[in-house]
Amino acid sequence: MTTELLTVHYGQTGQSTAQNPMGMREMQARAYAARNAQYLLLKAPPASGKSRALMFLALDKVMNQGLHKAIVAVPEISIGGSFANTNLSAFGFFADWHVDAGYNLCTLGNEWKINKLIEFLDDPEARFLLCTHSTLRNAYERLGDARKFDNMLIAIDEFHHTSAEEGNKLGAMVDGLIRNSSAHIVAMTGSYFRGDQVPILPPEAEALFTQVTYTYYEQLNGYKHLKSLGLGYHFYQGRYFEAMKEVLDLNKKTIVHIPNVNSAESTGQKYSEVDYVLDAIGEVKDKDPKTGIMTLKTRDGKLLKVADLVTDDPMRVNVLSFLRDIRQRDEMDIIIALGMAKEGFDWPWCEHVLTIGYRSSLTEVVQIIGRATRDCEGKSHAQFTNLIAQPDAEDEDVKNSVNNMLKAITLSLLMREVLAPNITFRPRSLLREGETLQPGDIVIDDSEAPISPRVHEILNSGGIEQIVTTLLNTPEAVNPVIAAPDEHKILTEAAMPRIITQLFPDLPPEDVSMLNDLAQTQMVITANGGLVTELPPGAEVIPGDTTTDRDDGPSNSAGALAFLRVGEKFINVSSLNIDLIESVNPFQGAYEILSKSVTAPMLKTIQDQVTAQRSSVSEEEAVLLWPRIKDFKRQFGVEPSLNATDAYERRLAEVLAYVRNKKAQQIQAAQAAKTE
Repeated sequence: MTTELLTVHYGQTGQSTAQNPMGMREMQARAYAARNAQYLLLKAPPASGKSRALMFLALDKVMNQGLHKAIVAVPEISIGGSFANTNLSAFGFFADWHVDAGYNLCTLGNEWKINKLIEFLDDPEARFLLCTHSTLRNAYERLGDARKFDNMLIAIDEFHHTSAEEGNKLGAMVDGLIRNSSAHIVAMTGSYFRGDQVPILPPEAEALFTQVTYTYYEQLNGYKHLKSLGLGYHFYQGRYFEAMKEVLDLNKKTIVHIPNVNSAESTGQKYSEVDYVLDAIGEVKDKDPKTGIMTLKTRDGKLLKVADLVTDDPMRVNVLSFLRDIRQRDEMDIIIALGMAKEGFDWPWCEHVLTIGYRSSLTEVVQIIGRATRDCEGKSHAQFTNLIAQPDAEDEDVKNSVNNMLKAITLSLLMREVLAPNITFRPRSLLREGETLQPGDIVIDDSEAPISPRVHEILNSGGIEQIVTTLLNTPEAVNPVIAAPDEHKILTEAAMPRIITQLFPDLPPEDVSMLNDLAQTQMVITANGGLVTELPPGAEVIPGDTTTDRDDGPSNSAGALAFLRVGEKFINVSSLNIDLIESVNPFQGAYEILSKSVTAPMLKTIQDQVTAQRSSVSEEEAVLLWPRIKDFKRQFGVEPSLNATDAYERRLAEVLAYVRNKKAQQIQAAQAAKTE
C-alpha cells in the first residue's frame, strides 16, 4: 500500500502560465524587470520557464545593453534542448532566440568543444553559444584570464552546482569573473540550496546579485490544468522488483529512477535492473534501430513506448535525441533512468515519477518531482512515489534503511514548506501609510528596534526559505527533535542559529536572533495548517494586522479552532503563541506522518538509531558495558530502555543503540565493498 505523505490541491488560476503582451509568463516578466542588473540570481521552480526567461534576458543584454556575446552553460548535454532555437517574436517579443551555427556545443565530443568556445570569443560575427558547465569552466581554466570574458553575458543554468567551497571549479570561475572582469552573470536554479550545506556563493559575492524569487506555490497554484500534487512512499521487503509492480501504473506517463549502484537498494548491476523493470512492464516486442525506443506489450495486451537512459552505449545518444524532439503525448509512455532525466529534463506529459531508494539530497528530490509538475492539457494530478526498503524492527542489526527513513521524514517536512503558500515578513517600519496587506504577509513589529538593511535584504531574497531548507537537510539538527519532541530547544537555541551564521557569516548576533525567530515562526505556522481561504465550522477569527490597526497575536481565549486573519486569508494558530515561539515544536507533525504506516517497533528502531547518532558513547565504554547489557536482558527478559527512569538502564540502552549502529555501518561497508 502506498501512503501519501502529502497531497496539495491548487487553485488553477492560470496566472503562472498566462502570457503578457511580450509573450512572457508571470515569472519571466518578473525576471525581465530586473534585466539591467549586472549580476542576476533567478530562483524559480522546475517548469516555471527559466530557460525562456534566460532567452529574453540574453537577447536584451546583447541587443539593447551593448554586450558583445552571450554564453549559456547547462549541467549536461541532455538539457541543451531547452535552449533550442525559439520563435519569440510571434508572441510579441522584439527578437527570436537562436544559437549561432556551429556553436551549439551540447553534443558528443570533448576537446574540440573547448577549442570551439575559445574560437567563439574571437569570432566577430557570433553572438550566442550553448555549452555544458564542464566546457565553460575548462575553457576558462585554459585561457587563464577572466578579462577574455569582458562585456559578455555568462548565464549558468542549475546554479546550485556552484559552491563557495574551495576546490569547486565552477564556483572559482564565478568568483574570478566577478573580481577580474566586466562580464554580466545570470544564475538560475530551481533550488538555491546544496545537499552538502556548503554555501553556493560567499556572502560578499551573493550581496552583489539582484535576486528574483518565484515560489513553487506561485507556480503550481497558477497552473491551468494541474489540480494536485501527491507525495507518497511505499515500503517493500526483499528486492524492489516485485513491489514495483504494485506502484507502477502502466496507464500513467512515468519516469522510473532506479537506485544508485552503490546504494543498499541496488543489486549493483544496473543493466540487469533495467531488464527487471522491463519485465515488470511487459514483453519487449521491438526496438527501433534508429531511435533506440522499445515497444513493450503489457499483460493486458497494451503496447507501450519505453526509453532506456541507463544503458550507456552509442544508442543512448539517439534515445536522447528522440526524447528532445517529442511533440505528442503518445510518442512516449515510460522512461527508465539512473542519473539522467532529473534537472532540466522536459517531458510535459509525465504524470508520475517513481523513485526507487532514498535520495540523500533534497535538492535532487525537488528536481525529480519537477519532472512531473509541468502543466499539460489532460493532466490533472502529478505524483511522486518513493519505493523504499522497510526496516525490520525485530532484526538485531539495525538496517541502513532506518537512516533513510529519517531522510524521508525530513523530505516530507521540507515539502510542506516548499509547497505551502508563501509567507512574507513585512517590517512595520517599512509599510506605507494605508497599505493593504497581501495574503501571506506577516507584520514584524520593529517600532522599537528597526530591522537592519541586511536582514531586510535577506527577507526579500528568500533567505527564510533558504534557512529552513538547510535546516531540514541537516540530520544532526533534525533527528534529535524527531526522536525526542520535548528537546526541540536543541533546534531553536543551537542548530538554527548555527545554520544562520553559516549561511550569513556577516550578521551580528541581534540579526541572527531576528532571523532565527522568523524562521521558526514560518515553520510553526506551516506545521499548524498554513494559510487557508475557508474556515471550518466554529472557527474563532482573531483580527489581523494592518498599518493602522495593530494586532498583538492570539488572545488567551483562542481555542483549538483559532485563526489569525492575514490579508484575505487566515493562519491556523491552534496552540500557537508567536511571542513564545520556542515553546512549540515545529516538528510535531513527524509522528503523524509516520503513524500512517509505521509500526511501534519500527518507531523504536528509528529512535534507537537517532539515539546512537546523538550519543557520546565511546567504543571502549561499549566493550566494557556489553556483558552487562546481556546480563540485564537475561535477568529482566527485556532490553534496557531509553525511556527508563533509571539513569544506569538508560545508559545501557544508549550503548546498545551504539553497538547496533556500528554493526549496521559494518554491514553497509561490506555491501559497498561487494559492489566495487
